Amino acid sequence: MAEKNKKFYKTISEVASIVGLIDNKTGYLQTHTIRYWETKFKQIKPKIMAGRRRYYSDNDIKIITHIKFLLKDRGLTIKGVNKILENDDTHTLDEITNLGVYKPNKKKVSEIKDKIKKISQIVKQLKDLKNG
Repeated sequence: MAEKNKKFYKTISEVASIVGLIDNKTGYLQTHTIRYWETKFKQIKPKIMAGRRRYYSDNDIKIITHIKFLLKDRGLTIKGVNKILENDDTHTLDEITNLGVYKPNKKKVSEIKDKIKKISQIVKQLKDLKNG
């Protein structure tokens, strides 16, 4: 890889450091975690050059950061993260804070409100029957 292009790409160790994949006990970088995630998330596509060295683009780093947040901070499973990453409505890192919030569609909200009204009516009728 030309020296100029290397500036645009990061090694796996640099990515682990940037993302914060560091073992708290030993202080070692957890590069194995990134290699494992490559097998589980098709969105991570490093350039693999001579000597099987991996080089990651800024986009790869954003995806890895997103994955780390969802797995480590939000506690999602690999399957759950894959569902989010494969969703047609792509999420940027700025939108991450909304990922855990359930946003029902208007039809479902309307159905739920109707059910609550019916339950309230039934409860009122039962109270009226009880009070005579």
